[in-house]
Amino acid sequence: MKAKTLIIISAIVIALVLIKIFFLSPKPAKAAGPQAGKGPVVTIKAVVVKTGNVENKLVLSGTVLANEEAILKPEVSGKIISMQIKEGGEVERGQLLVKINDADLQAQLAKQLSLQKINEEKERDLKALLAVKGVSQEEYDLALSTVQQTKADIDLTQAQIAKTEIRAPFNGVIGLKNVSEGNNVSPADIIASVQQLNPIKIDFSVPEKYTAVVHLNDTVLITIQGTGRKYIGKVFAIDPKIDASTRSLKIRAICENSKREIFPGSYAQVTLILKSDKSVIMPTMAVIPDLHGQKTFVVHNGKAVSVLIETGVRNDTSVEVLKGLNPGDTVATEGIMSLKPNVQVKIQGKIKQ
Repeated sequence: MKAKTLIIISAIVIALVLIKIFFLSPKPAKAAGPQAGKGPVVTIKAVVVKTGNVENKLVLSGTVLANEEAILKPEVSGKIISMQIKEGGEVERGQLLVKINDADLQAQLAKQLSLQKINEEKERDLKALLAVKGVSQEEYDLALSTVQQTKADIDLTQAQIAKTEIRAPFNGVIGLKNVSEGNNVSPADIIASVQQLNPIKIDFSVPEKYTAVVHLNDTVLITIQGTGRKYIGKVFAIDPKIDASTRSLKIRAICENSKREIFPGSYAQVTLILKSDKSVIMPTMAVIPDLHGQKTFVVHNGKAVSVLIETGVRNDTSVEVLKGLNPGDTVATEGIMSLKPNVQVKIQGKIKQ
């Protein structure tokens, strides 16, 4: 009886185990999310880039310079016997401004001219005699050499006389004079200065990063503190090197000053208008700093592709792309912080630039 009971109990246990295995065990749950073999999909916003121009304004500090400036100093020492300087007045190129006493040189020149006349007459006579064998070649050559030497002496004296004169080097305006007629002066003394005030020059510097986007004939707006007015100028010269101490590039602009409202030495606020050439334009927000420079993400075949780019002129909304992109490329503008190279992307509303 006991053996029969044990068999029955064992059969019941086995039956319960089988029921547990085949009917009560939980079924494996189906995997949620994307299908096997595919990574996560990132939703982004994007824009199709195209060609265009970017304009930006760079505000800088500048200094006004005369178009031409010369400091008038005598080349020789002596007494001023004539001074034709009207302070603040206009002068013309070549106009005699200051004359230093040259009486001794004038006397020496007169003597040399008289001697030259005698020597030339002697040379002509000997030349005629030489033609009929009346004198030797050596005698004529000596007379000709004397004429040439006297002429050289005259040229030297005339050059010395020219040094006693100070003439206007160009059309301009005379500044305030520092000496008066009758003063003895030397080459160390400054008589006055001459300034050419129309047009006027403005010197300013731009940071090194803008060197590639500054060009000749770029427009500048110039505000002078004294007048409060704005003047329009043009970039006409760019220094060929970067200043190593300031890491900046020196630029010179030129501006009309026919009314003489702008004075050399004035402080000028310069607004440099930077314009890109016709090139690829993309939103500024799509530019990502990178260890190798700058990059952006381009959508290609449904995946994000990291592309290194070289940028030019930029403003608050747009940036010029010099290298790395082509017109028609689709560039990610929002959600870019979640992007990695080759990740699957879904574009939510492509925006036309």
